Amino acid sequence: MKFPQWRSLTRGLTFQRDVTELRALLVRYLKEETLDPFKSIGRYLAFGILGSLFVGFGAFLLLLGLLRYLQWQFPFLDGSESWLPYTIVSLLALAGIGFTVFRITRSVGRPRGDRP
Repeated sequence: MKFPQWRSLTRGLTFQRDVTELRALLVRYLKEETLDPFKSIGRYLAFGILGSLFVGFGAFLLLLGLLRYLQWQFPFLDGSESWLPYTIVSLLALAGIGFTVFRITRSVGRPRGDRP
């Protein structure tokens, strides 16, 4: 039985081709591991920002509607007490912001499995 010689097995293999293949492998790996996650994060952030804008605008309209309702329902607050509906709505808005900040900071420090 005759064994093939090593030169016939390695024929066509060059250092330049190895470097080209290694470079292509590294470029493909970097694209998969860096660019693709950034694309999915970008999509996630875009929908999150858009959703938060819609929720914020909706909350603003609800607070404005509450202010107009208080002004319409209680016409005796036209005189020197006209600041009272604005104060009520402002305190309600601050309470909503405080609750939101409380929920965000409360869940930041916990591991993912402990969240309710």
